[in-house]
Amino acid sequence: MSMKLVIVVVQDDDAGDLIERLVHSRFSTTKLASTGGFLKEGNTTLMVGVSDEQVEEVIEIIKEMCQSRRQTFTAPVPPTGSANVFIPYPIEVMVGGATIFVLDIDQFEKV
Repeated sequence: MSMKLVIVVVQDDDAGDLIERLVHSRFSTTKLASTGGFLKEGNTTLMVGVSDEQVEEVIEIIKEMCQSRRQTFTAPVPPTGSANVFIPYPIEVMVGGATIFVLDIDQFEKV
């Protein structure tokens, strides 16, 4: 049987519901804490080992559970001509969603 490793990077806010849904659908999931992205916020990286036939089902669950959305953050911006004073400035960014990698697995053993 041919196997794939699905690696998914999601925002921490989406991780709990996604893991619950994957486990409910009988997909074993390994959770890793990670950091990165534009806002340097916490992310969760999930590793899911599946057969070739299950890859699309896992991706559909991820798409359903991890929707992109707009969020407003306050970023400190120095006013013109003053380097030591910062004025809070709201910016709107897209957050959520998922980054998905699908890798071929040469060998899989569960001991």
